[in-house]
Amino acid sequence: MLELSSNKPRPRHLESLIFVASRLPDKLATNCQRDNSMEKIGFIGIGLMGLPMCQRLLAAHCDLTVYNRTPSKTQALQEQGAKAVDSIESLVSSVDIIMLCVSDTLAVESVMAEALPYLKPKQIIVDFSSISPAATRQLATSVEAKQCAWIDSPVSGGVAGAEAGSLAIMVGGDTHILKTIEPILQNLGQRITHMGPNGAGQTSKICNQMLVSCNVLVMAEVMALAKKSGVDAARLPEALKGGFADSLPLQLTGPRMAEQDFDEVKWKVKTLLKDLDMANTLAHDMTSSVPMAGLGAELMRQHAARGFAEQDPSTLVMLYEALLEK
Repeated sequence: MLELSSNKPRPRHLESLIFVASRLPDKLATNCQRDNSMEKIGFIGIGLMGLPMCQRLLAAHCDLTVYNRTPSKTQALQEQGAKAVDSIESLVSSVDIIMLCVSDTLAVESVMAEALPYLKPKQIIVDFSSISPAATRQLATSVEAKQCAWIDSPVSGGVAGAEAGSLAIMVGGDTHILKTIEPILQNLGQRITHMGPNGAGQTSKICNQMLVSCNVLVMAEVMALAKKSGVDAARLPEALKGGFADSLPLQLTGPRMAEQDFDEVKWKVKTLLKDLDMANTLAHDMTSSVPMAGLGAELMRQHAARGFAEQDPSTLVMLYEALLEK
């Protein structure tokens, strides 16, 4: 917990975190019902985002069962009241709503290949992962054949948003199905927007990630240039606060870039690269031009290839500092 009453000066990265926290509502809905009955929820994928999302559901008194391929990652949730199972079959067989939050398209397809034989009519699959829109439509068709429903609902807001329940949730799927589970999703997000049929949520998330990824790349470029020019880069987020250049990513990530505070991994370079690659694939399929996303993907790929794939994107400043030294 941050101590706000101390007279000691705070590091600039803490000032930025306090600023961000003031803009993130710590709301908590307490409704885990659908059609006036308590729903049994299963959650697959207890990673950077999945863990705090599950904690929000538990805080709302949801009946929660969890599964992760690395069982130790479910321990904290078990201590908070979740039930853990050792197989996807066990989870699917015991819940009404199946939530997924895994790494990529292949991971979702792998999970569903195991889950599909055990699906029961009227189950709902809610996919928070960021995956291919085309694959999403195929998955939706496969579960509809089992009389189940697919809701693609990728999220934006990062770990801080997941912890505060302030995620932006972009939804693709049937509006009636969404309405029935919306009270549950309200425990996780401050904004739930229906974007269209299955796949539309994932397309919207790709658009989101194009903006986020290009933003963090130019942020790294700015921080490296300011430092090279003799400016105290750590003061830029403070100087730009409230102006047109301000953003939550700037206040969260800018100070970490300036201070080279890379230890805590809030998100990963490989995730942004995966999303930029999906953006370029979608643009190719739609015969749409996305030159900035194309360049962004190659810069991100270059950084990942230097050993930073699993690191926080705040490390991108090192890519630009290296380029400026040449």
